[in-house]
Amino acid sequence: MNIDPALRELIVCPACHAQLEDGTEELVCTGCGLIYPVRDDIPVLLVDEARKPA
Repeated sequence: MNIDPALRELIVCPACHAQLEDGTEELVCTGCGLIYPVRDDIPVLLVDEARKPA
């Protein structure tokens, strides 16, 4: 995953506004736990596209 560091500092979870941690190919919310996909190095921060943790 290669997200621009300037962008990385700005993005937060759209559901709860908590920080996002880097996963393998995903971003994981430290607050609510939703997992957001990253496609072609672009974070898809849509709650409808996120998945809940197992």
